[in-house]
Amino acid sequence: MRRFAILLLLNSGTVAAADFDLSVQIPQMKVIEYHKPYVAIWVEREDQSVAANLALWYAVRDKEGHKWLQDLRQWWRRTGRSQKLPIDGVTGATRASGVHRLKFTSGARPLGTLKPGKYSIVVEAAREVGGRELVKLAFEWPVTGAVHVESSGNTELGAVSLHITP
Repeated sequence: MRRFAILLLLNSGTVAAADFDLSVQIPQMKVIEYHKPYVAIWVEREDQSVAANLALWYAVRDKEGHKWLQDLRQWWRRTGRSQKLPIDGVTGATRASGVHRLKFTSGARPLGTLKPGKYSIVVEAAREVGGRELVKLAFEWPVTGAVHVESSGNTELGAVSLHITP
């Protein structure tokens, strides 16, 4: 399957469309009772309002799985409680430990169109009989060239990286 992105050049020569490659590591834990984490991934504006929900991994098949989404505290307070679940094109099942790669194109769902400004990709994880963790990766839009940002969690999340390619 081929993907095509329409590039729009602004007067300043910056590109208003780009591919966003996000890598999220869920670490292997050596604990007696392990549960896969619930994970929410979204784009946040500088004022901390939500620009787009990118991914929501939870126990979709469990009839009561959605009630634990409020453990993703930041996501829940900013946008989760007002969402109709499941969110089309965003919701998916929990993921096992390992590295998970997601790819988004600006201007397309679920990323949508970003106005010029400062943003963060936010990854929040919460695990039953475990902890909660949040990692932010800041970037400015539009980009003038390739951008690479990375960070790492301490317990519930491992390495998280974002690569934006115009």
